[in-house]
Parts: sequence; C-alpha cells; structure tokens
Amino acid sequence: MECPKCFWLQKVNGIHRPSQIFALQSNFDKILKNYFDKFREKNELPPELMGKVEGMLFNNKEILEKWRNALRPTLKYIHPENENFILAGGIDDCLITDEPSSLFGEKYYIPIDFKTTGSSSFEENSEKYYQHQLDIYNFLLEKNGYKTKGLAYLVYYKPESVADEGLMKFQIVVKKMETDHRRALRLFEDAIEILNGPMPKSHSDCGYCSWANDFID
Repeated sequence: MECPKCFWLQKVNGIHRPSQIFALQSNFDKILKNYFDKFREKNELPPELMGKVEGMLFNNKEILEKWRNALRPTLKYIHPENENFILAGGIDDCLITDEPSSLFGEKYYIPIDFKTTGSSSFEENSEKYYQHQLDIYNFLLEKNGYKTKGLAYLVYYKPESVADEGLMKFQIVVKKMETDHRRALRLFEDAIEILNGPMPKSHSDCGYCSWANDFID
C-alpha cells in the first residue's frame, strides 16, 4: 500500500487524491485488449508471447470481459466476517494451461497485465511495484474457483521509434512473476485494520497528504 493515510481518507472520508490524466495509457490498454482478442479468435498467441509464456490465451471471451471490468467486478472476495469489506480487481488478459500429469487433467489460469512506459529504459526490478497487484489477481481467481499456478506475466510495451505514416515501434518485454496468495490476504487484512482504526499519520514519501489536510475538519 503506497500511503495508508491516503487510502484511509479515500475510503472513510471520500477524499480522493487529485486525479492524474492517463487517457493515452487507458486507450492503449483497450487497443492491446482488442489486439489480443484477434489472436484469441484464431486460438493463437501474439508473436511477442511465443516461447515466453505457458499455455494459450483463455478462450472464453464472455467470462474474460467480465473479469476485465474493474468498475463492476466479478472477480471479488468478500471478507467472511464482514461483507462490507470486498477485495476486487479487473485483469487485462489470462492464459490457460492444461496439466496432463494431474489426476483429472486440471486447467490452470495465469493472469496477464499490460504495462506501458515512456522511460528511455526499463528500470531494473520495476516489476516489484506490481507484485501486490499480481498476488491479488491470482488470489481472486482461486477464491472464485479457478486454479492458478502461482504465476503471472507482466507485458511491457515501450515506445521506441516512429516510422513512416506515424507507425510506432515498441520494445516489448515479458516478465514472468511468481505470486503468493498469502501476501494478498495479508494485504487485505492490513487494509481492513487501517480502515477500522483512526486516521494514520502522513507517509514520509507521500506528496498528497498535506494537500488533503485542507479538506479535513
């Protein structure tokens, strides 16, 4: 959790951080989802994933569209002791793989998350910033009856150059990540503890807490 105080202010007082404009990134996510869907229809992997991931694209588009909807999520976990606390999320895409060695030939689900970056190079170990996100995705899949392998993939798309007619070339990096359901549950429990307590102190590295003080009585 980046800043407990900002989290508390948003959930308890309804005070949100100033919004940042990510229209380009949001539109690019939609473009990537449509791009992946074209390969899904052909039961193929996009070429940038060939030889770099396990399994094939999950081919149930109807279910996937529900999983993608973060505003009206179907991938969610309701706390067993207090149904007011709900952990939910929306994934970008998902792989599915068969395990013929298992007793019933079970299928396993592996979430994919798209990332875009405008930096000149990929920051070393930048995937650490998304560990909780991927932990939560697999936790939610498991809690909704979909077996996982404790794996997820980050697919980075970084603009590299612009060719004739405005065609943009991307550097693409696929990162395989191990996930832990226990970390996700622990994060959820920690969040509940924060919300049930008094307003936390300002985080030393947070640039928003002092701004929020103007809205607190």
